[in-house]
Amino acid sequence: MKRFLVLVLLTLIALCVISEETIKIGFFAPLTGFAAADGTSALHGAQLAIKLINSRGGVNGKELKLVYYDDALKADQAVSIAYKLVQKDKVVVAISGSYSGTTRAAAGIFQQLKVPMISAYAVHPQITATGDYIFRVGTLATVQGRAGAHLAVEKIGAKRIAVLVMDNDFGVSLAKAFVEEAKKLGAEIVYEEKYPLGEKDFRALLLAIKKLDPDAIYATAYYSEAAHIVTQAKELGIYVPIIGQEGYDSPKFIELAKNHAANGTVITTDLDRDSEDETVQWFIKTYKETYGIDADMVAASAFDAVIIAAKAIELGGETPEGVKKGLSMIKEVEGTVTGFKGFTEKREAMREITCQVVIGNRFHYFWKITDPEITTP
Repeated sequence: MKRFLVLVLLTLIALCVISEETIKIGFFAPLTGFAAADGTSALHGAQLAIKLINSRGGVNGKELKLVYYDDALKADQAVSIAYKLVQKDKVVVAISGSYSGTTRAAAGIFQQLKVPMISAYAVHPQITATGDYIFRVGTLATVQGRAGAHLAVEKIGAKRIAVLVMDNDFGVSLAKAFVEEAKKLGAEIVYEEKYPLGEKDFRALLLAIKKLDPDAIYATAYYSEAAHIVTQAKELGIYVPIIGQEGYDSPKFIELAKNHAANGTVITTDLDRDSEDETVQWFIKTYKETYGIDADMVAASAFDAVIIAAKAIELGGETPEGVKKGLSMIKEVEGTVTGFKGFTEKREAMREITCQVVIGNRFHYFWKITDPEITTP
């Protein structure tokens, strides 16, 4: 009996040692529902980063563990997950692999509980404005919309632009920044109309645009809506450039767009498939080999969020307060793939803006915006 108790005690001690040797990072994303493709990409990107870091010995000699949940793109579910990650799972930092609405909802809880949260790719300005524990690795909507205007006016040469606006945090914030900057650059906004999330029939809107004969269309959208927009535009004989954003940056956009309608679409995003950077090419190759699908901006951003969180743990320590301190110390991080160049004082990511064009049903380099007057949050 004594021998049995000793064995039990030794086992419990060993388990305690193992748990102490694991650093938990929280993660939430829409793994079910209409946004599941993006949520799954984000999760895969984060898991790939965890695997890479642990294969190199972890952080400070300890393995990282990703604790993840499905928010189903529901704000109340994201709030519940935030409480669970902090109070039950005891994570030292959390990463949102979700959209702006759910990320905003969760951010308030992480701020209240004083645990750092990193938004991988959600764009709404209010996310980081929540407080000093909230950081963003993706590109702020204000920057991305502004960059889109320079892409449309300076690179494409559009003077008369029609704007379609998805009526949610993502779509409205991007369109607002685009319209303001396009007007400053001398462009005329000849049409601006909102549409609901999940819309599938854009024909009436596109016919109204066709009558105005614009030089380009700027349409805020996720990959599903974007596929309908470009497909129906081509069906209606609209062949002007359609300019999108990171929401288009998914293999699903190209897959869902009928009759190769995605070809010619130009977007602002954070992943340059044609980059000569060895880490970027390793990521693209390894992601495809691991998951059997092309990497997208969402996966790349979640990958970077984990790499950056790990660096913050290394710099600041294995507590929420230490991670917050570490994040504030970060300038550039070796091994990122989205061109991350550190955080501003307002905890926004700094980077040059990549523009990609769909050619032959694949994303390729089109232009890069480097002017800090445009790219600085």
